[in-house]
Amino acid sequence: MTDTASYDATRSRQAPTQEHKQVPGVKHLIAVASGKGGVGKSTTATNLALALTQQGARVGMLDADLYGPSQPRMLGLEGTPESPDGKTLEPMVRHGIQTMSIGFLVDEASPVIWRGPMITQALTKLVYGTNWDDLDYLIVDMPPGTGDIHLTMAQKIPVTGAVIVTTPQDVALLDARKGLKMFEKVNVPVLGIIENMSTHICSHCGHEEHIFGEGGARKMAREANSELLGELPLDIRIRLGADAGVPVCLSDPGGELARAYGHIAAELIKKVEAASSVMAHSNAERAMPEIVME
Repeated sequence: MTDTASYDATRSRQAPTQEHKQVPGVKHLIAVASGKGGVGKSTTATNLALALTQQGARVGMLDADLYGPSQPRMLGLEGTPESPDGKTLEPMVRHGIQTMSIGFLVDEASPVIWRGPMITQALTKLVYGTNWDDLDYLIVDMPPGTGDIHLTMAQKIPVTGAVIVTTPQDVALLDARKGLKMFEKVNVPVLGIIENMSTHICSHCGHEEHIFGEGGARKMAREANSELLGELPLDIRIRLGADAGVPVCLSDPGGELARAYGHIAAELIKKVEAASSVMAHSNAERAMPEIVME
């Protein structure tokens, strides 16, 4: 071992594989992720889930950001899930979305101070211990970064694919690329990239301005041989809807913002169908990455 220990993220030895146990009541799990916080990942996940329901799908929301759950507020949900047998939990339902979050089980103002093994156990319990009811899509709102929760999702849970949310800003794109590479290394298909806060149009004069840069996600998708699923504007109505628990896809279902989310949902459905077809013709199991210290 050298004097300086370094994490070699480029080396990934194949460890013994394990079977990904199917989640009862769920056809497809879609991880919505970002390399860093503050890019609107959770808001995008919420409106994407609603856009999928508006296209006729049965949709659930798993709030996997255990340190900072936000889906209860964004979907306007309060209370504690029922447990019919003392072992499993019934998802909370509003706006047609079946939702489970650690936010239902802890006080909103109380921080979750858990180490990795506890986080892994809690996530697995939320996934497999929830009585999901015949879902076409379970949207998983991931925490920012590339930590324990991401590896647990990749190693233990059958994720159909991941969607990366980023802004056009160079700093955000740096971290988004890391998130994309992480999913590639653990053999989770990246279904596409969503550029959030792509542009801002002044509500008074109509002037359009690319506050965080222009074309960054499109370039990233091209370099990664992925696809840009869509671009979303920086619009105060998106924030107001999320804070009020009535997302913009509900408050203005015929508006341009809802149409933008609807377009992304339609593209995502196509990508999921394509990914599922590939998976159906392959019996290869995902290899679990091993951390190599040098």
